[in-house]
Amino acid sequence: MKGDGEESPRRLFDAGLEHLRGLFGEGWTVEAAPGYQQDATDWYADRVIEIRSTDLGHTTRYVVDLKSSLTPRTVNTELLSKLHLVRQVNSFTSLMVMAPWISPKTQDLLRTHGISYLDLTRNVWIRADRPAIFIYTEGQMRAPRSASPSSPAVTLSGSKAERLVRILADVRPPYRASDLAEATGLSLAYVSRLLGALEDQLLIQRNGRTIHTVNWQGLLRARAEHSHLLNLNPYSGFIAPNGIDYLLNQLHNAFASRHLIAITGSYAAREVAPLSVGGQLMIYIRPDHFSDELVDHLGLLEVKQQADVLFLDAHDPVVFWQSRTIDGLRHVALSQLALDCLSGPGRLPAEGEAVLERMAADEQWRNLDIHTIKDWKSA
Repeated sequence: MKGDGEESPRRLFDAGLEHLRGLFGEGWTVEAAPGYQQDATDWYADRVIEIRSTDLGHTTRYVVDLKSSLTPRTVNTELLSKLHLVRQVNSFTSLMVMAPWISPKTQDLLRTHGISYLDLTRNVWIRADRPAIFIYTEGQMRAPRSASPSSPAVTLSGSKAERLVRILADVRPPYRASDLAEATGLSLAYVSRLLGALEDQLLIQRNGRTIHTVNWQGLLRARAEHSHLLNLNPYSGFIAPNGIDYLLNQLHNAFASRHLIAITGSYAAREVAPLSVGGQLMIYIRPDHFSDELVDHLGLLEVKQQADVLFLDAHDPVVFWQSRTIDGLRHVALSQLALDCLSGPGRLPAEGEAVLERMAADEQWRNLDIHTIKDWKSA
């Protein structure tokens, strides 16, 4: 017997019809088309609904595809071919998909292809030419618990996911899950599960078991949505009484021969894509290298608010991987910089988008071979 959180095809279709009737209101009828009363327990049986303007006498039909869940990959592999068939059969019939919940990325893809949709959290997009119909409402942006699978979903949260995202972004394919597991030190089972989720979201593409395409920009944005720079990395705030330039000079003198820090955030972003001035100086440091002696040497004053310098305890060694040296100081890799900015506070996300734009203009930074990565932890 289904649990309370699971939708049956009948419940989904009936709830969808009822919501449509509420959206159209008086002067319209929304009904299941006569002769299309398929098995209500079958997810694979298409339904047909008719939307009629009682004033104009015009009717439009929708073939309704019910989905217990929906991903961008499903749109490409299943719905586009059905849309083509529906349009060939009858130019006045369109395709609509109903699901318990539809993610924003999937909604964007459906709208791009002109596929109407409705979910039970009130995300709706319906368009027709005759009669003229256009309805667009926004519901929940995140999946409600009732629409989530019973087993824990694989997500882009956490340090393990960041390792895999960084490798996928920085290393050009082709490669396989086993190559990625060896390079990151993650289990093959975890890597395989996460790659499956990324493939459903069209963030990677595979031929058989071999990854041949990575949507690295979409991947970095997706990871940033599941992360927050200052929550992921515990930090301490300081004021630099002698100014940031003096502090940078002190950092250069203290760490010229040792790789203990890496600059990220606005100061690092300006070296790639100048967008603004000012902002906090954010510095990753290995937790075991942070000390009161270091603070005194740099002439910093610790504060709880209005800090102009943040030392971030690196949540994982991957933040130092593929770092760059600029003016004698270590900066994080471009992909790490984009992640940090996109998931940071204030104006950092806008700076992250500017960094992504520069990265896309010249992809020489993606010049690694998966088989040459011996130990990223030693970065």
